[in-house]
Amino acid sequence: MQAIARPVEDFAAAEFQSVYERCVHGLRAVVGSENEIFFYAAAGHATWEATFANLFSPGDTILMLESGIFSGFWTGIGRALGLTIVTLPADWRRGVDVERLDEALRQDTTHRISAVAVVHNDTASGVTLPAAEVRARLDAAGHPALLLLDIVSSAGSLPLALDAWGVDAAMGSSQKGLMTLPGIGFTIAGPRALARHQQARLPRAYFDWSRMLNRPLRHSLGTVPANLFRGLAAGLDLIAAEGLPAVLARHQRLAHATRAAIAAWGGAGQGPMLYCQHPARQSDSVSTILLPPGHTATPLRDVARARLNVCFGGDLGLMRDRIFRIGHMGDLNEAMLLGMLGAAELAMHQAGIPHAPGLAAAVQALCAPASR
Repeated sequence: MQAIARPVEDFAAAEFQSVYERCVHGLRAVVGSENEIFFYAAAGHATWEATFANLFSPGDTILMLESGIFSGFWTGIGRALGLTIVTLPADWRRGVDVERLDEALRQDTTHRISAVAVVHNDTASGVTLPAAEVRARLDAAGHPALLLLDIVSSAGSLPLALDAWGVDAAMGSSQKGLMTLPGIGFTIAGPRALARHQQARLPRAYFDWSRMLNRPLRHSLGTVPANLFRGLAAGLDLIAAEGLPAVLARHQRLAHATRAAIAAWGGAGQGPMLYCQHPARQSDSVSTILLPPGHTATPLRDVARARLNVCFGGDLGLMRDRIFRIGHMGDLNEAMLLGMLGAAELAMHQAGIPHAPGLAAAVQALCAPASR
């Protein structure tokens, strides 16, 4: 916040160039990539549009692996651009069965599929998908499709190794694990993506990578949001100061404690429960909580906001207001987490939602190593 709160500066000046370079260097360290980074003055949804526009031509086919609402949002953007989006469907509480990708690739004998798109961590469902396994199956099939990965809610919160995983293009933004205000989106594009860009014929102007490659800063046309870049640089500096392994371990530890509280709230199966039912895919960025039948989340969220100054995420259309979400990413520690979990219990009590005590379970989890 202090880095952002400054007069607007000349983004063409040498002083700002050093800020930009801190962002590039820090971001590469966080995501595990040395590939080209394109920045946009935009939020996460725009990164999907920008990446599609720079990589594909009208009618190209994209295979979308379903994981929740955000894979659906991404599908809608692709179809609006004139792409053919084929969905590999899934139970949103578990995410796609990646083994089904093998059959889809075997059937694609003419290599009609141009890319496989994956939301690494869906912030609506709280489901994380295994990106490295997707690449391994593409390679085993000898399929030339690009691998696209949404890392909006995993950058800075979950382990990422984009180059080692063979991710061709990854899309992210500033407002979650990178701890900056919304407003900076980015695509990290590898050599195969840059080569495909040369053949792409979808219309583009503001998001055109070819134009951006000719600019001193790899940024979309127009004024660069210099203040936001200073905020992003500060966030990345904080991650570097704590050490990325420690940051990731902290996220895992706090997520484990949150899940322990949710399990305790459920008691004998009559109370809230974790939405994600796949133990290996439970997100360390966000926990999505499903309320018991007959109860809605709006009263709980209203009480928490009005009385406790705590904002719980809504369900984004998952279960008709039977969902609330707890984000445990970014600048968060044990005291903050326990305060929030206590606020959730108080709000559930005030809203008449049945639940067992869960705070002690979270404390016990924090006193022991994470289970995974």
